[in-house]
Amino acid sequence: MNKPLSSEDIRRAKADNTDKRDRDLADSLGISEAELVAAHVGDTQDGMTVTRIAHHPDEVMPRLTALGEVMSLTRNASCVHERVGTFEDYKSGPHAAMVLGKEIDTRIFPKFWAFGFAIENETPKGLRRTLQFFDQSGDALQKIFLRDTSNHDAWQPLVDVLQLETQSPEITVAPRPPVEGAKINAEKRDDLVEGWKGLTDTHQFNRLASKLGMNRLGAYRLAGAPFVRKIAPSAVEGFLHKTSEAQQKVILFVGNRGHIQIHWGTLDTIKPMGPWLNVLDPRFNLHLRGDHIAEVYVVDKPTKRGPAVSLEAFDAEGGLIFQCFGQRADDTDDLAQWHDILANLPEDA
Repeated sequence: MNKPLSSEDIRRAKADNTDKRDRDLADSLGISEAELVAAHVGDTQDGMTVTRIAHHPDEVMPRLTALGEVMSLTRNASCVHERVGTFEDYKSGPHAAMVLGKEIDTRIFPKFWAFGFAIENETPKGLRRTLQFFDQSGDALQKIFLRDTSNHDAWQPLVDVLQLETQSPEITVAPRPPVEGAKINAEKRDDLVEGWKGLTDTHQFNRLASKLGMNRLGAYRLAGAPFVRKIAPSAVEGFLHKTSEAQQKVILFVGNRGHIQIHWGTLDTIKPMGPWLNVLDPRFNLHLRGDHIAEVYVVDKPTKRGPAVSLEAFDAEGGLIFQCFGQRADDTDDLAQWHDILANLPEDA
């Protein structure tokens, strides 16, 4: 068994690999990203200062408004979702909380939040300040980056009030839980179909699937037409271009087990780069690993306002990468353009 890396070992590796992203460096070292960050607590060398802070959303989220305009980042293993805006109304909840705002719109699952850090880092482009939050396995849930337009005067008072008494570079992380693959209960297909027909809100779907001993992906595989249509994974790039060309507004969800972030609006500038499919707009960026997409579905769920039709992508392990719905321009919009975009996507062979 290899000897565990000390904080000094981790800091040295970070100093020797300044060109690597933290997530990639942590993977190469066989540690979590949270352990990589924590190793710098109490060490001010190399122009980097890390402070351990409170991690519970109830303590953090209401205070973020003071920072003004920031960039909020949420990711999973296959997709990065970056949104510029100001943190506005925070609504607490023991199982699910949320931030509701014109630009920063998130859903938060507090039980998964385990570590928080405030980081100041001298870079060739100047001082970078971020707040970073991780789950029990040390995987990033949300990162908040201050910008030139942020209220930097609020930074230190925020760190002071959130700072923990214990400032140790050592943290203990749990093994990363495996991704839940598709759960199918073939004997319950008729019940699934009848329950699906009776949906009045998209949020009812997960409860329906769970009650029948299934999960989202399992239910999609089992239900079939007319509720679900399987799409070629390669069609996602074309979908992005078509959506951009049509100036179709969308509601795009990307998340992990502790945090979901939502973009409302258009997808204007599509830039594929190697395996990455990118949306590079002034206040919204998306970075999607096209080569990670294993299954894609057009999903039709009935609601009180009419059908909610989404495009949803999964990785090879069955993990949800993203969900995308059409956004109505106004109350008279029947989303015909959105439905047309999805109807013309090629089916999986």
